[in-house]
Amino acid sequence: MKNTETAMTFDDFDLDDVLLSAINKLNYHKPTPVQMEAIPAMLERHDVLAGAATGTGKTAAFVLPMLQFLLDEPRYPNLPRVMILAPTRELAFQIHKVIHELGEFCDFKSVIITGGFDQTKQIRHLEQPFDILVGTPGRLTHLMAEGELDLNDIEMVIIDEADRMLDMGQGTDVHGLLDAIPTEFQAALFSATLSGSGVQRFAETICDEPVIVQIEAANEKSKQIQQVVYLADDKAHKQALLENLLKDATCESAIVFCNKKTRAIEVNEWLQSKNISSQVLHGDFIQAIRLEKMKKFKNNQIKVLVATDVAARGLDLLNVTHVINYDIPFRGDIYIHRIGRTGRAQQVGLAINLVERHDLVNLERIEYHLGHKLPQAKIEGMEPSYKVKDAKRVKKKNAKKSKIAQKKKAKVKTKKK
Repeated sequence: MKNTETAMTFDDFDLDDVLLSAINKLNYHKPTPVQMEAIPAMLERHDVLAGAATGTGKTAAFVLPMLQFLLDEPRYPNLPRVMILAPTRELAFQIHKVIHELGEFCDFKSVIITGGFDQTKQIRHLEQPFDILVGTPGRLTHLMAEGELDLNDIEMVIIDEADRMLDMGQGTDVHGLLDAIPTEFQAALFSATLSGSGVQRFAETICDEPVIVQIEAANEKSKQIQQVVYLADDKAHKQALLENLLKDATCESAIVFCNKKTRAIEVNEWLQSKNISSQVLHGDFIQAIRLEKMKKFKNNQIKVLVATDVAARGLDLLNVTHVINYDIPFRGDIYIHRIGRTGRAQQVGLAINLVERHDLVNLERIEYHLGHKLPQAKIEGMEPSYKVKDAKRVKKKNAKKSKIAQKKKAKVKTKKK
């Protein structure tokens, strides 16, 4: 395999001319690190377990060798030969889009099957000959249980964002689909992080001696993303900080993350009351509405998208200047996924965290995951009234008082008995 530090072009992969033509049309100048490592391994028909930050070209890293495989071993399709699984319909649609772009000059048919769409129409698509199946595990499992999906001819399985798939509880459905494939197949798992035992165990049951591709350590973030913390005294202070940041001239487009749907709705309504162009995106919207909202955001018809983690998964948005965590996520890997929405395609991005006292415990988890403290900043005239070390001292003192009170209460109960 070629050294990733060596200057490479897509010509070095010995791809078919029809793929190189599509690459040139898309103005892909040189392979990204994950593409340099994963493409040769997949072309050599190895199983692959790849970890790389969001926005580093993972999709093309598996679509190109997948298309080359179909070109190298052509046959008229009856049943699909490749199955690509994604945790959400948004990501499935993004993958499907990349397949069409990179396969523009090929003659391969692909079908996308996800929840949120007319199942009868999807069954009709499955009855036609096609080469590539892209879908979400839940809908595919349902159709297979009803006898509408046949995976007998699958020769390659690609699972994207395997870590998130496991977080969403889709592992059982994935294994059910793979168990329905009667012959051996090439497998590739792509994930934003390979940390934790979950992904490793998942890979062990699917891959056979995979080539490991780890472009960045699991706790690293994109180097184009500047991260900063603003301390907030309370809800009103946090809202004032958010308004100031969104109205700053440097903020061209932003995703504001909330931990819950109700909070996202509340924040969106508040932003609109301040004449800030925004829309909310959460998991309860039907696909047509979600796509319409994202289209408006892409076309700069709205400046701010207020989103939950489920809704934002797989968003294909290249020009997000700011990601703002109105709510601090509970885990470091979720944080990595969130801030990966900015700083994409070699662009610089800004990730901002609005931290009240009750958010400090989550901030500590994130900093532990990253392996370093996040820098703090202040806006003149909107400085917080507390410091992190003081808040921690008070919290520790209160915890000690609470512990003493619980012991006293336990003693009283014992005496009564």
